[in-house]
Amino acid sequence: MEINDALIDRLAELSKLEFNAEGRVLIKKNLGKIFSMVEKMNDLDLEGVEPLVYMTSEHNIFRADDIKQELTHEEILMNAPQKDSDFIKVPKVLKN
Repeated sequence: MEINDALIDRLAELSKLEFNAEGRVLIKKNLGKIFSMVEKMNDLDLEGVEPLVYMTSEHNIFRADDIKQELTHEEILMNAPQKDSDFIKVPKVLKN
C-alpha cells in the first residue's frame, strides 16, 4: 500500500487530528514501518494453525463472592474530608 499525502489527509480527517509538516513526515515513516511488518506476517506459513479464540483453555474462572468487612467504620471515616457522626458529608448536587 502506498502511503501518500491523500492517505495521511484521510487518516487525519477520520481521527480528527491535525499534522504539521514535521508530523506528516513522522506519520509516513511510522505507517511505512507498520505496513512492512504486516506484509512480513503475510509471508508466514499458517497451514494447519488453528485460530486462537481464547488465550487460555480455562473457562469462567470467578472468585468466590464472599462478603467480608475489610475496613472498620472508624477507619473509613478517618479518611473522610468532612464527616457528621457516622456519615461522610458530600456536596449537594441536586436542587430542590
